[in-house]
Amino acid sequence: MRFEHETGAPVLVLNDEQSWELLTHTAHGRVATTVAGMIDIVPVNYAVHKGNIYLRTAPGNKLASMVVNSSIALEADGILSDEAWSVVVHGTAEILEHEADINEARESGVTPWAQTVKDFWIRVTVDSISGRHFILGEQPEMI
Repeated sequence: MRFEHETGAPVLVLNDEQSWELLTHTAHGRVATTVAGMIDIVPVNYAVHKGNIYLRTAPGNKLASMVVNSSIALEADGILSDEAWSVVVHGTAEILEHEADINEARESGVTPWAQTVKDFWIRVTVDSISGRHFILGEQPEMI
């Protein structure tokens, strides 16, 4: 995907469509959760399907924190030699329990990274999405 920056502008604010496009073509990021005033950030793999984000997880802190407080943030990034991008999503995590919801989550194609059992499916309903694209280079000299 090509991004057109204004002449000399190293940062481009992406629109929703551009942000979704980048998020859809990436499968890894970080999820931030908060419980009792403590913020936790964990790596996840995910998939985008029908306007939602799907995760799989095992019992543990990540799952417990999403049960206690369903508000999450997800960030995904891409870094190349001369450009980078970052997309941030704020949304609501829902642990899926009904077979129809789980079947739809399976359609997303998300699979665990590690060879571990990930019995819990999570759907993230996106409330907001934002993105930035960066042209990499040296910091300009101060005059």
